Amino acid sequence: MTQSPDPSDLVLAERHGAVLLLTLNRPDRLNAWNIALQERYFALLDRAEADEEVRAVVVTGAGRGFCAGADMEDLSQLGTVDPDTLARVRRRPRERPLAFPKPLIAAVNGPVAGLGLVQALYCDLRFTTPVAKFTTAFARRGLIAEYGIAWLLPRLIGQSRALDLLLSGRVVLGAEALAMGLADRVLPEPELVPAALAYAADLAENCSPQSLAVIKRQVFEAQDSDLASAVASADKLMEESFRHPDAAEGVHSYLERRAPRFAPLGAA
Repeated sequence: MTQSPDPSDLVLAERHGAVLLLTLNRPDRLNAWNIALQERYFALLDRAEADEEVRAVVVTGAGRGFCAGADMEDLSQLGTVDPDTLARVRRRPRERPLAFPKPLIAAVNGPVAGLGLVQALYCDLRFTTPVAKFTTAFARRGLIAEYGIAWLLPRLIGQSRALDLLLSGRVVLGAEALAMGLADRVLPEPELVPAALAYAADLAENCSPQSLAVIKRQVFEAQDSDLASAVASADKLMEESFRHPDAAEGVHSYLERRAPRFAPLGAA
């Protein structure tokens, strides 16, 4: 009888100072997404959000891929999943990473498709390699633009480019992904994760966690507002930021030419 894998093995967690590295760990399946992996990944995000010492997260894939999308074998067995598990999963929407208040960076080390691509898009930034393969894949599986990608993708790369990728399901390599705004950095594979960790470490060391969380929320909310509303919201948030200890610390650390000592996220 085949033993079920230990859930803790499905996503590995490794601390690098104030940065948490999460590694999707089903390399034999190109890290294909299934219920157990989702629950482990989201649980680790929950812990990282609650942990004051974690100030940024990098997510990557084990082996030669980032995430090949939904596990087809898992999909074929959905009818056999017990009702309690299904209810628990449905209470945890797949867009949960969008609500993560700390910087979340995808280090896309190889093929990323379908739901895997959506999860990469849920991250704030995407670092990748020249040979990594990006594809929406949905139309080639008889599916539709799932999990909010029809909302996300046009906002990242524009409507016509989004339609190109969604309608054709064609494969885009790292250089083209960078050119169209699907990726933010392209690096040689050995440098990928170290570069993502270094970027995240810079945010963790030099940026206010409170500022980062508010800015992420501003950008997300501004996508569905007009300029006047965005300005009015920023004015209110700016007044609040002046009353937060991080504002004084940011000025003092600059004048004193030292590293800032910002408060943990949520501290008054």
